[in-house]
Amino acid sequence: MARRVHQARENEEFAFILAMAGGPVLAYFCGTWPKAVEACRTMDPVVGDAAEEYAGRLTAVKVDMTRCPDPVRRYGVTGAPTVVLIKDEEAVASEAGPMDRAALKTFLDANL
Repeated sequence: MARRVHQARENEEFAFILAMAGGPVLAYFCGTWPKAVEACRTMDPVVGDAAEEYAGRLTAVKVDMTRCPDPVRRYGVTGAPTVVLIKDEEAVASEAGPMDRAALKTFLDANL
């Protein structure tokens, strides 16, 4: 995972990152169950590349769904991986399931 992608392993960590972002946040929700782990591994470099490409325009954060249940509930995340674009602490767009670089770029360009 690229250094530009923050890690949220607690509800408070996620809340802090969200508060300090100063702009849109790409929240990347991952699970710890076997199928989710594999799907998230394929998304890690995709999100990392997006964090690099959109540096200065958004903050990216990987959220552990098991350890951060508050944002999971708040943003209605039901599966992993799921990406949620958040502006002013409100979800403006979300997409569930693995995405390749082109799909994530299209998602971000349409919603930023």
